[in-house]
Amino acid sequence: MSRPAFDPATYDAQLAEKKARLVELLAPFAAPEPQVFDSPREHYRLRAEFRLWREDGQRHYAMFAPGDKHTPILLDDFPIASLRVNELMPRLRAAWQASEVLSFKLFQVEFLTTLAGDALITLAYHRPLDDAWQAEAEKLASALNVSLVGRSRGQRLVIGRDYVAEELDVAGRSFHYRQPEGAFTQPNGRVCEKMLGWAYDALGERQDDLLELYCGNGNFTLPLATRVRKVLATEISKASVNAALANLADNGVDNVELVRLSAEELTQALNEVRPFRRLSGIDLKSYDFGSVFVDPPRAGMDPDTCELTRRFERILYISCNPETLAANIAQLHDTHKVTRCALFDQFPYTHHMEAGVLLERR
Repeated sequence: MSRPAFDPATYDAQLAEKKARLVELLAPFAAPEPQVFDSPREHYRLRAEFRLWREDGQRHYAMFAPGDKHTPILLDDFPIASLRVNELMPRLRAAWQASEVLSFKLFQVEFLTTLAGDALITLAYHRPLDDAWQAEAEKLASALNVSLVGRSRGQRLVIGRDYVAEELDVAGRSFHYRQPEGAFTQPNGRVCEKMLGWAYDALGERQDDLLELYCGNGNFTLPLATRVRKVLATEISKASVNAALANLADNGVDNVELVRLSAEELTQALNEVRPFRRLSGIDLKSYDFGSVFVDPPRAGMDPDTCELTRRFERILYISCNPETLAANIAQLHDTHKVTRCALFDQFPYTHHMEAGVLLERR
C-alpha cells in the first residue's frame, strides 16, 4: 500500500528553503538572523486523522491529496506520526475488523497522543451509538490502554477522559497540560518545547505585567507567567478556556486572570468602547502592562488589535503564517523594531512553518 511521500534525506534542504523564505519576508524590517529550531525527522506528529476506505471487504486507513476526495492513499502505518499512533493503528484496525458493532458505519478515526505517552482515540460514525457499542468500546479502550470518544450526529460518548495529559519541559521545569479532544493543540511536541523555551527566554525576567491574547489551553501562559508579576490572558473557545483553567490549577500558577473574550473584544474593553460582564471583578487599571504576547490564527491580528499592541514596550509574537506576520510587522514598524526572530519547523515536509519575533519600542 502507498503512503504520503516523505524523505528524511531532503529535510535539511527543505528547512534551508524555509529559512530563506522567512529571511526574505522579514528583510524589509532589518530583522536579525533567525534562530532555526528543527524537528525530529520522523515520528514527530502527535495528532493524526484518517478517513476509512472500504476495499476488498475491509476498511483501511486512508488520506487524500489536497483537492482530491476520490483517490484514497491507503495506509498501514504513518511514519510522521508518533510511535504511539503507529503502535495503535494495527491494533485498532484488528479490533474493528473483528467487531461488526465497532465497524458498522465507522467512517473516521482520530488519534491524539502526547510526549508523555498518553493517548485518546476518537471514532466517528454515520449512525447512533447504542449500549452494544458502549460495551464493545469499553473493552477496546481497556485493551488498548487509551481513552476513547465515540461521535455521531448529536452524540459524544466518552470512555475514560476527554483529554490527554502532556508534560513539556521549559527552562528546567516540567509543566503539565490537559489537551482536550477536539480542541487545538500543537501537533509537534518536541518543536513546541523549543517554541516555549524561546518565548520564555525572549520575554526575560520582568517586574511588570503581561497581556496574552489567543491563549488557547495555556500552552504559553504557564511558562510565561513565571517571568512576570501577573498575566491577563484571553481566549474565546470555551473548551480551551476550561482546559487552561485546569492547567493553571494543576501547575499551581496563581498569578493569571483568564477571561473568555476574543482579542477584538478585549481591544474594545481596553479602549473603553464598551464594558463586558465577563470582565466584572477584574480591575484593568491595576495592571502595569509592559509586554503583550500574541499567538493569533493564520489570518494574523486584525488592524485594531494590531494597533492595541503598539501601546506595549515589547510585543512577543508567535505566528503560524509568516505572510500575515510580515503584514502585522509592517503596521507596527514605525514604532517597534524586530530585535529577535526564530523559525520553528512544526510541519516538516510541507511549506508551513511557525515563526517568532520580539518587537521592542524604538
